[in-house]
Amino acid sequence: MNLLTRFDRFDPFDELSRLRNRMDRVLRNFDTPYEKELLTTEWTPAADVVETKDSIIIKSELPGMTEKDIHVDFENGMLTIKGERKLEEETADKNYRRVERTYGKFIRAFTLPPNIDDKKIAANYTNGLLEIEIPKKEEAKPKAINVEVRKKLNAAA
Repeated sequence: MNLLTRFDRFDPFDELSRLRNRMDRVLRNFDTPYEKELLTTEWTPAADVVETKDSIIIKSELPGMTEKDIHVDFENGMLTIKGERKLEEETADKNYRRVERTYGKFIRAFTLPPNIDDKKIAANYTNGLLEIEIPKKEEAKPKAINVEVRKKLNAAA
């Protein structure tokens, strides 16, 4: 057999067709429980941290969740927000599905300075926005100091 006849027998479309058939067989065995695991993953919600003279405010976007899905903890100077956004259950009347939103467990941790009052931390969840207010201790708040300006003394001649 010479080189030319070997190339005559090679059909790239036939090879692609065989590859596609093999991939179809693999994907046909792809069970729905695994599909659900692929759609759920760890994710990180967006958060803003703002410091004012009286407090530190953390705002985090958690759309589509309820208060029972969100847990806020403070321990050893670390504020932790964790929870889970669950994947909506499929119904039989829908036969096409495209999922672009992120689902699954999340955790965000923020190291807070020692000048905060941890006994007065308050959290509020409204319309998908979690807002946590962390007040500062009184001694940590900036204090204004009045400066007295004296008249300039005349120089002695």
